[in-house]
Amino acid sequence: MLPPFMTEYSIGLDLGGTNLRAAAIDRTGSMLGSVSGRTAYSAGREAIVSEMAEAIAALRAQLGPSGLAGIGVAVPGFIALEKGIILNSNNLSSLENFPIRDELSTRLGAPVILENDANAAALGEKWIGAGRSVNDLVMLTLGTGVGGGIITGGRILHGYLGMAGELGHITVVPNGNPCGCGNRGCVEKHASATAVTAMAKLLGLGDSMSAKDVYDLALAGNEKARIIFESVGESLGIALATLINAFNFPLFLIAGGVIAAWDLFAPAMFAETRRRSFTFRTTDTRIERAELGNQAGLFGAAYLPWAGI
Repeated sequence: MLPPFMTEYSIGLDLGGTNLRAAAIDRTGSMLGSVSGRTAYSAGREAIVSEMAEAIAALRAQLGPSGLAGIGVAVPGFIALEKGIILNSNNLSSLENFPIRDELSTRLGAPVILENDANAAALGEKWIGAGRSVNDLVMLTLGTGVGGGIITGGRILHGYLGMAGELGHITVVPNGNPCGCGNRGCVEKHASATAVTAMAKLLGLGDSMSAKDVYDLALAGNEKARIIFESVGESLGIALATLINAFNFPLFLIAGGVIAAWDLFAPAMFAETRRRSFTFRTTDTRIERAELGNQAGLFGAAYLPWAGI
């Protein structure tokens, strides 16, 4: 047992597309300390792993090792949980098929729990975010791509290999846009920030527009830009209806940078979900915005040691 003056804490690390963030967080969700840095993917595997280990070690040194409950690390990509290996990641090719969990554990002299970043974000929302009142939820994260996480009984649903929850690859448009996963018509190719910019180019709005540029055009009344977000909403509605029909959970969350355009895509999303899901039309199933923003994965990673994974 810890002395009464010592706080139990865990350390979470979220390795994102451009930034690495780590934080020490106590059981109430209070952040006790944090460090951050840019992720230098081009520097190679050793530089990335060293930066991760150094960030965690700095927080442990700051707060002391006695109160440390555990270390959770969230990374993008398909993960073989039993082996602690990243199998596929667009941004982390240098870490693919590398035993990153065991390497970090060796360098730090402590057990490390490795998790997919979208799963960790869903867990963070369950812990202290929009999902704290339920034990079962599904979360879709809309960013450059579309990620997802499924929480059931308060725990992450992993599947038999750890690759469950790849919701961005649900088909919403048969024979739609080709996806890097090998499928066509994935929700990721029709409802992500990348999809928004691709549709803008296709409709002649510009070859180098960002999703934010398209959003601003839609707010200003541009009809083509408005139609793009309606299309995003329809694709999300198809995906959500499928998920609601499959899981019958009380809560479905939408997260990620694209939710800044909620007022533009949500009407079409709700209409399509109602049209395609009897359960949604006739029950109090909720579709809501997530609350923790880009810190959800960080909080979820920190909660992993306490989550009974």
